[in-house]
Amino acid sequence: MKAVCISVLLALVAVAGCASSEAESQAVVGYDFSAIDKIAIVEVTGRVYGDAAKNQIGNLFTLELMKKGYRFIERKDIQALLKEQEFQASDITTNAGAAEVGKVLNVPAVMLIDIPRYKGEKMDMSAKMIDVEDGTILWIGTGSGKTGKTLSTILGAAAGAAAGAVIAGGDSSDRVLGGVIGGVVGGVAGNALSPDQEKQVRKVVADVVKDLPARIPQAQTSK
Repeated sequence: MKAVCISVLLALVAVAGCASSEAESQAVVGYDFSAIDKIAIVEVTGRVYGDAAKNQIGNLFTLELMKKGYRFIERKDIQALLKEQEFQASDITTNAGAAEVGKVLNVPAVMLIDIPRYKGEKMDMSAKMIDVEDGTILWIGTGSGKTGKTLSTILGAAAGAAAGAVIAGGDSSDRVLGGVIGGVVGGVAGNALSPDQEKQVRKVVADVVKDLPARIPQAQTSK
């Protein structure tokens, strides 16, 4: 029993230590991105629930794009306007709907971020920048990666599972193993990203927007 649990924990720790990401993107050729003086991230959709995690992901995109010279409207201001204008959630997740929001916000472009998969350690992500005037996509990027789990999360899940097994009147390997897996694979649901998750999501975001054209010429590194 103990040998099985130790083996499972070692395997989980090994997996937790591995984090990777890959991404690609495409922008409209010849478009003058310097004309975009301000952007609004209209919504973060998909398998991440709750404003805490959505705000964190939105802020990570904002940080990376500000490095490229873009300015942003705060998410709280966008949410207030959406509520005031009585936009429905389904209205703002399409290109045309997001463009309408952009017109009300008086910005030339908006962004939609989608997390189609966030299960356990694995996350898929896509983002697109939309022209407010006609609803066309100016840039789109996709990426995926392992968000990572800390050792403390895994050991905490194991401890909780073992305690649960004892309270239940048994200590079978199946019960403990099931508790560990359940505790680790739970995901963020409506909670904020953990520091380790945020670190790995930051890497995925950085890879996704890496080739997005900068609004201003980037400073050359002195030799």
